[in-house]
Amino acid sequence: MAPPALLILYGSQTGTAQDTAQRIARQAKRRWLKVRVMPLDSYNVAGLISESLVVFVCATAGQGDPPDNMKSFWRFLFKKSLPVGSLSRLDCAVLGLGDSSYPKFNFVAKKLHKRLLQLGASSVMPVGLADDQHDLGQDAVIDPWLAAFWDKVLALYPSLAAAAPLREDEPLPPTCSFLFLDDETEKTDDRLRISVEQTVPSQARPFPARMLFNRRVTEPSHFQDVRLIEFDITGSNIEFAAGDVVMMRPCNAAEDVQQFCQLLRLDPEASFTLSAADKAAVPARLPRPCTVRHLVESYLDIAAVPRRSFFELLSTFATNELEREKLAEFSSAAGQDELLSYCNRPRRTALEVLADFPHTTAELKVDYLLDLFPEIQPRSFSIASSLKAHPHRVQILVAVVQYKTKMHKPRRGLCSTWLASLDPTQGEVFAPLWVKKGSLRFPTERETPVIMVGPGTGVAPFRAALQERSVEGKKANVLFFGCRSESKDFYFSSEWERMMEAEHMLLFTAFSRDQEEKVYVQHRVRENAALLWDLIANKGACFYIAGNAKEMPASVCDALKDAFQQEGRMSAEEAEQLLAAMEKTGRLQRETWA
Repeated sequence: MAPPALLILYGSQTGTAQDTAQRIARQAKRRWLKVRVMPLDSYNVAGLISESLVVFVCATAGQGDPPDNMKSFWRFLFKKSLPVGSLSRLDCAVLGLGDSSYPKFNFVAKKLHKRLLQLGASSVMPVGLADDQHDLGQDAVIDPWLAAFWDKVLALYPSLAAAAPLREDEPLPPTCSFLFLDDETEKTDDRLRISVEQTVPSQARPFPARMLFNRRVTEPSHFQDVRLIEFDITGSNIEFAAGDVVMMRPCNAAEDVQQFCQLLRLDPEASFTLSAADKAAVPARLPRPCTVRHLVESYLDIAAVPRRSFFELLSTFATNELEREKLAEFSSAAGQDELLSYCNRPRRTALEVLADFPHTTAELKVDYLLDLFPEIQPRSFSIASSLKAHPHRVQILVAVVQYKTKMHKPRRGLCSTWLASLDPTQGEVFAPLWVKKGSLRFPTERETPVIMVGPGTGVAPFRAALQERSVEGKKANVLFFGCRSESKDFYFSSEWERMMEAEHMLLFTAFSRDQEEKVYVQHRVRENAALLWDLIANKGACFYIAGNAKEMPASVCDALKDAFQQEGRMSAEEAEQLLAAMEKTGRLQRETWA
């Protein structure tokens, strides 16, 4: 049987599923297979009926949601009107990327796999369930899954086995070729140029919002720099409700851009255009022509911790024996412990890796930059203000990420550091942004009470909800807020005071370091078991949790189950069932982040 063309479709929220899809594509090309790779929503789903071999690589976002770039596909695939045998010609495999610290681990991959089988597709492999929590990360599942997948494909299509695959150390042709322009007249101004047509801003067309203020809201002596930042969205057509999120794509620091250009001996002011055999491979977001500076500053993710695929591709350029051996080790399944120690644990950036491998970096051809470096991914922030309370404005609460590892330079969060560096007092500052629906939904009924648990910056979406509900006259609001110290990081304290005076909310605080024994929000939940039981059991209250995904959400849920047992005279099993029922009906919602 002639080998089929392989189609790889991915649903990716942060770029990991896209990177994995591209890795599978490279392996396919080495085996002489024709291959296409694209996001699920860029593929005409009706074409699935005539495909013969498809690999789906899908992340699970938030609380079991499909990533943004596969939502249209998801809606179509689950239409009840689709005929049962419509995919009977399709051989498929589903690889899921998830995190077992979330309750709906790999939910999207499991549900997709089940649906494809319902529609008559044949699965060539059991669904792969990669877990970010594994000591070796997701590769611990991906590596053996891929090895088994290729064995299966070779068994299904024996003619593939006849041709020896390309060696791993041979570079494949680049996705795009750079054509540098000599003519000065062809150069372009590629600074922030975003269409302001009367459409709703989106990832493809963000709105250049003017920053109005960038204010530190923690005491200067406090270790954590947290900012309240406000943008003017007048004329943007942006609308949002409490629980929604604002999206932004950060830029690399000027010093990193300069170092990158020096390492690769690139002129930052040089202009180029891109060409590719597959026109879809040319990034639509880059201006044409584009300068090297714009490419490095706004597009290439050089400050991220590189994935294993980075080392795989970099190793194909190595001519220095020592460097080649080290890169080959980092690329291999056996070398993943070494890679973790070198790269992931100290959070070494791709730029720092290039500096560590100078001979290989010197050999690196510019045409491979788009294969080597992923695109900078958008970051999301819970909106911390209400459009009803602050028309034409959007506010976010941002903790500036900085921490130490064994690396000499402190590690910094790309987006939070970029935002913190923008100073509207020194002249006009614009940030391209758009808004999307968040995972939190608040009740529309006036009488339904709302209980919110939001320690630290987790309070952001609840500030938006409290502002919105106050304007709407919805006064049954309870907030549990926790931070380290009342004097150092008690965000919005005067605002809460005014709301309490107006009888628009009840506030319970937990300042963990203000006394010898640490007190957290879950302790305050336990202390107020009678109030919470009354609101939930007798008044139909909705319960919300937002903040860090580590221990807090689980501890708060445990405290809530204790309240059900204590005040509702329930068994542990009944309390667990009530919590699950609340989650299923949307009366318990959480928005957490790692």
